[in-house]
Amino acid sequence: MAPAAPKRPSPANAGRGRVQAQAASARRSTFSYSVAASYIAKDRPFDPNTHVFHFNPYNRLQQNTSTQKKKPSQRPESGQDAFFVSRVGDTGTVALAVADGVGGWMDSGVDPADFSHGLTEYMAAAAYEHGKPLGQGQKQQTKSAGQGASTPTLSARRLMEIGYQAVRHDRSIEAGGSTAVVGLLSPDGELEVANLGDSGYIHLRLNAVHACSEPQTHAFNTPYQLSMIPPNILARMAAFGGAQLSDEPRDAEVTRHDLRHGDVLVFASDGVWDNLFNQDILLLVSRAMTMTGAWQTTTKDAGAAVAVAPPAVLKRLTDPDTAEEGSGSHVITLQSLIATQVTGAAKAASVNTKLDGPFAKEVKRYYPQETWHGGKVDDICVVVAIVSEEPAAAGSGSNDGDAPIKSKL
Repeated sequence: MAPAAPKRPSPANAGRGRVQAQAASARRSTFSYSVAASYIAKDRPFDPNTHVFHFNPYNRLQQNTSTQKKKPSQRPESGQDAFFVSRVGDTGTVALAVADGVGGWMDSGVDPADFSHGLTEYMAAAAYEHGKPLGQGQKQQTKSAGQGASTPTLSARRLMEIGYQAVRHDRSIEAGGSTAVVGLLSPDGELEVANLGDSGYIHLRLNAVHACSEPQTHAFNTPYQLSMIPPNILARMAAFGGAQLSDEPRDAEVTRHDLRHGDVLVFASDGVWDNLFNQDILLLVSRAMTMTGAWQTTTKDAGAAVAVAPPAVLKRLTDPDTAEEGSGSHVITLQSLIATQVTGAAKAASVNTKLDGPFAKEVKRYYPQETWHGGKVDDICVVVAIVSEEPAAAGSGSNDGDAPIKSKL
């Protein structure tokens, strides 16, 4: 990349009386999230069996939620792109993010990956430790990051701010910049997103694009970006002119979405959005969801309809313990299948010199005289979350948790 709502009852119960939902709050639907990531650096061949990450919320420690920063050799092969997935303390909320280091910093002798990976690592640690007693070292770190003594309610923008301030106080990171898209998925079925720059997300529901982000840019191929500018570069700009972009977490666009059983969320860096159209991603996801039976097409007198598989079926498809094994005994969950397919498609499109993707069309719009054709080679990072409605509590006298949600095509 160049520099420069109110809570709602379960969808299955939405048509039933509100009195029932209010009188039996203990039986209100809760949601869980099955998450996987896939990634590949622009100068590396893609292997779907190894360039994949499975999130397990029951593990006390994830490889990407350690409170200790990774060495460059320990990072995933995602290049200047970075990601994290973590539970938020013991709240039942899942936090995730994708960050894309600004490649233009390489001209100043700075590795852009240090900033983007540092940002996601600090956000992961803040999410994982949220609400827990802090040790002395953590107290000092959070004080430097502007958290203060008390622990405020965590929001997507707040999490971005904590990570950004922590990077700015990290002496091992001299300079750099990054875009970021941060999501919080709560157990009551709400998604909150803070998006800054041209990474982004798409929210898919039953063969349709339900919502998607719009890139934030200052100019063509010049996204909003969090930056840390060292004094020597600031002095040079003051003496010779010029400006280095430096946006703030407060500039991020914040959106909130109600989620339903069977929804699919795709968060990704611009290595995806520059090479695949939203309809390309919808086609890939719809094919995977339909092929596995997660989305089921039925035909009735009124026409064709799409229904989501019951929670028990979706759980079998998304649980690593019950999912199928691929080649080499690698586990393939539904979410990892989608993540690797999107990554693979974006990788293939990025090196295709004939088929024009979104980036090529933008070049033609801004610079009609240019002859750019094909895709745009870049690092690629994808995080996929599948929404599952937990079955109704035992003894509720209802099997609504297993009732498929239907939508006319």
